[in-house]
Amino acid sequence: MKTGKIIALSKNPIHNVSKQNHNELILLEGLGVEGDVHMGKTAKHRSRVAKNPLQPNLRQIHLIESELYEELKLKGFDIQPGQMGENITTSDLDLLKLPENTILKIGAQAEVLITGLRNPCNQLNGIQDGLMQAVIEKDSSGNLIRKAGIMGIVTKGGKVTLNDNIEVKFPSKPFVRLEKI
Repeated sequence: MKTGKIIALSKNPIHNVSKQNHNELILLEGLGVEGDVHMGKTAKHRSRVAKNPLQPNLRQIHLIESELYEELKLKGFDIQPGQMGENITTSDLDLLKLPENTILKIGAQAEVLITGLRNPCNQLNGIQDGLMQAVIEKDSSGNLIRKAGIMGIVTKGGKVTLNDNIEVKFPSKPFVRLEKI
């Protein structure tokens, strides 16, 4: 079983791209991160609420791999954990290659079901000009590669802390590639 680590935890009670770092977070089953603006059973991201405020919240929690920040640094960006709006910054896991419906067991008891890729938006350019374009690439066939992290829902609550392990539980095959959500 593949494992990774938590290197940063972040939340923000108000709508803002960046989130403040914390030593621990409480994940609430079916809701998300306690005290975070995106917590809830129904959609909380403003663009989704505008389309349908009653749609299920499939974006309760946002994870980004720390390796993205290292890649961005080589492109001239100085981005810190939580700054791009993620709740959990990981290391040693290739989050973007996980299949849909993968379960991440985080810490002693929390579990997150992966629902899809974060679709980066222009708000990233408010952090640093050109950041949105820096987290989107094209493969050799011209398909978009979104690198701004993955989204999920909390299927089992619990406290998570810095340096907690993250265990990957793959779904049954055939695997379904993550799409934007």
